[in-house]
Amino acid sequence: MKPHLIFDYDGTIHDTLRIYFPALQRAFRWLREEKGVDVPEVPRHQAASWLGMNTRDMWNSFLPGLPMELKQKAALLAGEAMAEQVRAHRAAWYPGVRDVLDTLKSRGFHMSILSNCQRSYGLIHWEEFGMDRWFDAFYDCETYGHAPKSGIILEIGRTLPPPYVVIGDRDSDLDCARASGSPFIGCLYGFGSPAELSGADCLIRKPEELPRALERWTD
Repeated sequence: MKPHLIFDYDGTIHDTLRIYFPALQRAFRWLREEKGVDVPEVPRHQAASWLGMNTRDMWNSFLPGLPMELKQKAALLAGEAMAEQVRAHRAAWYPGVRDVLDTLKSRGFHMSILSNCQRSYGLIHWEEFGMDRWFDAFYDCETYGHAPKSGIILEIGRTLPPPYVVIGDRDSDLDCARASGSPFIGCLYGFGSPAELSGADCLIRKPEELPRALERWTD
């Protein structure tokens, strides 16, 4: 029996920083110019470190003293800016990802996405990239009350029973795998550090290495 492949999305399939960083800049400008908030300058590497966190955790960690209504509005502005870029076809998957997914599909794997994103974000990407060609479902954290992936995967298990292999680039994906008793393949080409992926069962440095890495868990 082949395991169901549970993919993270941002940093594993989607090269997110190219649309995430300018979207954050728009939200920061609004906070500075319209609300008088002293928002520190954010380098790209710091923005990259937030990818893989859900929106609520990101804003709480970056500006913990900011009133909740401003956090929510800034998050909404950033989300709208990202959606605009997706509709303008500026979003991109990592090179080689489509070929890898075609290979896995041809080998009989079933695949789903589990992402720390909002529902609308998942839907727009699903449509833009024609993701139903490869994936059975796109699970987002908003639908599950912004629960951590480690909790969501247990909920998913009620209708999509294991075995799974979890594939991602952050420690939240590793936690997800451990919560479900699943192997974890860490993606070093994403936004996580090698240290946070040190507990992975296997590490890959580019998407093309994934089919070979999966051989150890298939019949």
